Amino acid sequence: MFNKDANSSKAASSDDSWHRDLVNRLAFAAVDEQRRSRRWSVFFKCLLALYLLALLILYMPTDWSDLSRTSVKHTALVDLKGVISDSSEASADNIITGLRDAFEDENTAGVILRANSPGGSPVQSAYIYDEIKRLRELYPDTPFYAVVTDVCASGCYYVVSAADDIYVNNSSIVGSIGVRMDSFGFVDTIKMLGVERRLYTAGESKGFLDPFTPSKPADVAHVKLLLESIHEQFISAVKSGRGERLKDNQKLFTGLVWTGEESLPMGLADKVGSSGYVAREVIGEEEIVDFTEKQDLWEKLGDRIFVAMAKGMSELFASGASSLR
Repeated sequence: MFNKDANSSKAASSDDSWHRDLVNRLAFAAVDEQRRSRRWSVFFKCLLALYLLALLILYMPTDWSDLSRTSVKHTALVDLKGVISDSSEASADNIITGLRDAFEDENTAGVILRANSPGGSPVQSAYIYDEIKRLRELYPDTPFYAVVTDVCASGCYYVVSAADDIYVNNSSIVGSIGVRMDSFGFVDTIKMLGVERRLYTAGESKGFLDPFTPSKPADVAHVKLLLESIHEQFISAVKSGRGERLKDNQKLFTGLVWTGEESLPMGLADKVGSSGYVAREVIGEEEIVDFTEKQDLWEKLGDRIFVAMAKGMSELFASGASSLR
């Protein structure tokens, strides 16, 4: 009797084990099928993207600059936005290229530089300023206006001071005619941490203003002279651009900023107005054509396709790796 019950129990256990094994096999088979389906889906999406890219290349116009031009009289617009530096959208190369294209277009009735920048490199700002001066002499019959939107401070104001007139919004932030250099000191911090600073130089002042060693009065005085020299160049450019419109105000070149409304009586700006207003009411050509130098279309398209394909391939490999576990 005992043996019979034991055999029955073993048989039942064997049946349960067989059922569990079957369920597991079916579950894993379904998961594997989903993974294979996902991999093929990603693969075909990549093929579709390449196919669409090929069609785009075939039907794409050869000269994209024609898309931003018009055969009728217009107001040319160039945007200066963001930090001014050699590696940014507001680099001298980009802004100057846009301005040259705008002035050289035979249907341009006037040029607007729409400014929204906190400033940046004094060198890049000076490059743009000097080019504006050159273009204004080269095209004396083409008026050039600056329109400030949110902010036009420091190096940005350096640039727009070369315009015939500066238009602002009452709430714009304008000014900051000054120069700054940021630094910090970790002398006491490294002492607390027990860190020994080892600095080797050739030239007694090569390591001046090192943040991990105490600053020297002579080094600080030298930097101040540099900043004052650049500040004087900034002031000279603004005075040359604005002329007698600048009012006698002791705070004008201190680095302070003002609202657009406050900047008008100070001579930092001339009138209140937007780009549309200047194009329509001042230049007399309501049609605005954007001459802002854009990122190369192929580069932008390539970046997007690369990101999409990289994402698709990563999903494909991730699915393959999961299926091998």
